[in-house]
Amino acid sequence: MSLLKYLVNPDPQQLKRPDGGGSSVEESVRSILQGVKEGGDNALREYSKQFDNAEIDSLKVALETNEEIPGELKRALKRAKDNIYKFHSAQKPDDEYVEVEEGITCWRRSVPIERVGLYIPGGSAPLFSTLLMLAVPAQIAGCKEIVMVTPPR
Repeated sequence: MSLLKYLVNPDPQQLKRPDGGGSSVEESVRSILQGVKEGGDNALREYSKQFDNAEIDSLKVALETNEEIPGELKRALKRAKDNIYKFHSAQKPDDEYVEVEEGITCWRRSVPIERVGLYIPGGSAPLFSTLLMLAVPAQIAGCKEIVMVTPPR
């Protein structure tokens, strides 16, 4: 890597950013989105097989899986959730009103995004904290639909 310092009459080629291949990435993403739009869950299963080498039976987590979580871990998660909730609730902005001139009031209100997607990385040690730190603020904000995705394991 060359270090460019205090350039006088720099060569424009040295200042160019490397091409990130953005257009080919965009085309790939567009194709995948179209495939999912047309093929639904079956397309998701196929892409999971293609990209993650994973066979997916179900795309949803059964509620019964909750019973497999040890009680001590459940209590720790509940405590973390309560703490995160308390912290982020304090950050929720109030409506602000400003009388810019006599009789003329402007206001600002924060409104939630109706639908949010949360990506929880899989990695070697998926973290519950990532889910909590993303989902709890979305709930506090009033997001109506919260969807979580994670790579297959």
